[in-house]
Formats: sequence, C-alpha cells, structure tokens
Amino acid sequence: MTDLKVLLVAENPLARMGLAALLAGVAGLTVAGQSSGSQLNMDLDLAKPHVIVWDWSWNGVSELPRDIPVVALLKDGAQASEAWRAGARGLLLGSLDPDTLGAALTAASHGLAVIEPTLTAALAQIEVSQNEAPAESLTPREMEVLQLLASGLPNKTIANRLSITDHTVKFHVNAIMTKLGVQSRTEAVVRATKLGLIIL
Repeated sequence: MTDLKVLLVAENPLARMGLAALLAGVAGLTVAGQSSGSQLNMDLDLAKPHVIVWDWSWNGVSELPRDIPVVALLKDGAQASEAWRAGARGLLLGSLDPDTLGAALTAASHGLAVIEPTLTAALAQIEVSQNEAPAESLTPREMEVLQLLASGLPNKTIANRLSITDHTVKFHVNAIMTKLGVQSRTEAVVRATKLGLIIL
C-alpha cells in the first residue's frame, strides 16, 4: 500500500519545518510538499496530496479546498468554529504527538471528521445557529446553483451547465450565502443540507 501523501501548510517556515520533523517518523505517511498558503493551487498541483495539515494558528482562511481533506491545527478553541466553517474536517490543538496526528490524517483521508473532544463545545454553537431557517427563501435558479455547488463544481463549470456567465454565477453564490447567513461556499452547502434544501 502506498504512503499517504501530506501537504503541510503554514505561513511560518519554522512551523512547516516543525511539522515535517513531527511527521518524519510516522509510518505510512510521506510529506509530499510544503506551502506558505500564498500559492496553494500551484503547491497542490506539485504535491498531489491525499490530505492537508493546515497550521491555523498562523493563517486561517475563509475557504479551504473541497476536494482534499484538511486537518487544521489550532491555537485554541476560539479558532474551531472558524476552521470548521471554512471546510476543515479535522480540528486538533497544535500541541500533539506524531501518532495522534498521523491517526487523524489517516482518518480524514477516509472521509471521517476528526475533532479533539475539548473543541466540541465550540462546534455545538454552530449547530444551534444553523438550525434557524433562512431569512429569505431561495429562488429556483439559486436552488440550481446551490445543488451544483454541493457537487463541488467551480463557477466556470456551473456557468456552462446553466448557460449563464461566470459573473452571474458569482452573483447567485453571493445571494445564496447572504440568505443562508454564511461566509463560504462550503458552509452554504453544510447549512443547506441541514435545512433539507439539498440532498448530498
């Protein structure tokens, strides 16, 4: 069986070196690349990772890649909801041992969510806020766009499918996020699924 390829993302080069050293002795894992996050798409193309370790204490982002699972290393519990909303499916505090991180990466690569027990209280607050109904109902066109978003399609592909422009797709995506009260495409899909608007 081939090793699990990992991309390390951290703004601080010392943090990347530390993570690489931490994972060096973990069986079944290979550090395929490192990224500061500024040229993430290029780094992803080069490394072709199965899973990403993201040092969230330095540079959290509003939205993460949808097609590769991300395990976020957090400074504290306050960052948990931010990382989860952005699309991270692993939430761990930064101070952990190599075997724990290795197990989390393996689980995430198989589609499992990995959440440190001390962080579950922060995520419970998201669940409460997302159970509220959207302020405005979505139009039929917005529902079409939302369903294609849930399939993980980029704006250009959605535009081609619906025979509309990229600009129009962006307009619809912004309207969907506003109506659902969310900050990212990933969060829009998660909330819409909870509300029963779409079925994955």
